[in-house]
Amino acid sequence: MEITGCRCSSRRRGTASRQVVVERAEAYFRANIDAPLSLATLSRLLGLSERGLRNAFYSVRGKSPKRCLVAARLEGVRRELCNESNNRITVTTVATRYGFYELGRFANTYRQAFGETPSETLRSTGRAPSNPKGPTHAGTI
Repeated sequence: MEITGCRCSSRRRGTASRQVVVERAEAYFRANIDAPLSLATLSRLLGLSERGLRNAFYSVRGKSPKRCLVAARLEGVRRELCNESNNRITVTTVATRYGFYELGRFANTYRQAFGETPSETLRSTGRAPSNPKGPTHAGTI
């Protein structure tokens, strides 16, 4: 009877400690949203093995740390693209600020996450993406 009670309480502690690990990792994500980050680096910072970190994320969030980081970065991009006070903003500027350098892949991932392209999000705020080369005129050379 006592052994069973110990296992239950250790499970609760294990779940709580996984929650703490995930929260610390996510705080690090937010503080370093644009920095390249490997699973090895993150696990070293948190004092866990890569497998332990991965297991904590799957247990608490149901997905890998990498997917959680990408989701956090995508949310940051969307927030900036929806911010109407950013008048002269471009999708490229915002995407690279959040660590997305393969823009075609980024646009596809963004569309899968939000159901629209980043440029559609930008246009939906009532602003057209800024064109640093100036307006183009059809039929002019």
